Amino acid sequence: MLLVIWLLRRYHSLAQKMILCLTVSAFFDSVAYVMAESHPEGWLCDFQAWWLTYFDWSALAWVCLITLNLYLNLLKETSTNRYETLYHLLAWGVPLIMASLPLLKGYYGPAGAWCWITDDHVAWRFGIWYVPLFSLIFLMICCYARIIAVANDRMQSWSGTFNPERERRKVSLAKEIKPLKWYPSVYLLVSIFPLINRLHNTVYPQEPSFTLTLLHVLSAPLHGLANAFVFGLDRDWWSLLSPTGLQLALQSRLCDRTRIGEYHPGTVRYTQADLVDLSDDDDDDTNMLFYAPDMTLKDRGP
Repeated sequence: MLLVIWLLRRYHSLAQKMILCLTVSAFFDSVAYVMAESHPEGWLCDFQAWWLTYFDWSALAWVCLITLNLYLNLLKETSTNRYETLYHLLAWGVPLIMASLPLLKGYYGPAGAWCWITDDHVAWRFGIWYVPLFSLIFLMICCYARIIAVANDRMQSWSGTFNPERERRKVSLAKEIKPLKWYPSVYLLVSIFPLINRLHNTVYPQEPSFTLTLLHVLSAPLHGLANAFVFGLDRDWWSLLSPTGLQLALQSRLCDRTRIGEYHPGTVRYTQADLVDLSDDDDDDTNMLFYAPDMTLKDRGP
């Protein structure tokens, strides 16, 4: 997905930049899941737990901010380009705080398939991750329901004189909402089994369920795949991802060496022959307009 974004140069508008940041967060989140199995207590286990918490929160933050950005654009009709720096501060700063709190308390350690907050601090698991996660997912679903309702009302309503720009914006917003509304839904789907497994571990700490643990292990690393699925719902991408489209995009990326430089005229030097007076002679109308070494003038006769 990162390769496709780079290849097709989809990182110029604010919405495209936010999706790019979400993809980066999901990629590094997946790295934590391939750091091998749970490590014994120590700095490596703490690092894996911190890394996992940080990028889980970062991916969630970008999903929330994408929803907020769409809400401001559509319902409030507000230009959000000036909020780009604020978005980055929130999406990278809040996860840093949330991931560092258990680290400073010393609550990270072996916690099943990966290192995370240990079984001795169950309240921290839900306070740091699961309660905020499902609260934000619920708010995003409500927000998208409101966005879709308002968008449908505006698409069906007509008032005043015809405005081509307004109509173009309606169509553009409808196309933008269609894939984005699935982000909280897929995030909810990949988070259900981890939540159920953690609840089971809380109630039966000495009797872990193999089935729930397996579902947890299979679904937890799927954030990046889920984002790619939503990304692929935009049909415009499929036309660009055809063999011909990919070939043209790759050539544009790797073979574009066009450079526009400033023209600097050189110094003009005249020879003595150039300074010969070639003034017209009234008695001779055989003036030479073009000259070539092998050119001869023919006598025109009387």
